[in-house]
Amino acid sequence: MKVFNNTTKKLFVASWVAINHAEVNNSHLTQLPASPAQSRWDILKPLRRWLDSIKVSDRQLAHRLCKIIPAQCPFERDIKLFNQTLLHIPPMCKLNPLYEEVVSLRFRALCYLADECGEDVSQYC
Repeated sequence: MKVFNNTTKKLFVASWVAINHAEVNNSHLTQLPASPAQSRWDILKPLRRWLDSIKVSDRQLAHRLCKIIPAQCPFERDIKLFNQTLLHIPPMCKLNPLYEEVVSLRFRALCYLADECGEDVSQYC
């Protein structure tokens, strides 16, 4: 297939869209209707907000959070017999409804240790 320089330039230019933030903020865009899951009352929302509101500003707290919250899902396993994989148990952490908030809390703790305290956080990875 032969592609000419002019064709690739047109494709490249067509793939980028410039957004003027002032126009977006001033425009009256209609919102899509909320999905049934979003329209229900979220029981865990107060807990999610609390986890998101935790400010990591103490070195000991940051170390504890990094030790308590694992970097990888501890439930993922390969069950082997005579060096052959019989069963693979997939990671189930994403089934946790607070997974994103807990992972972001761990990330904030790692960032605090690296940025504010100047520590090497490679031991927690």
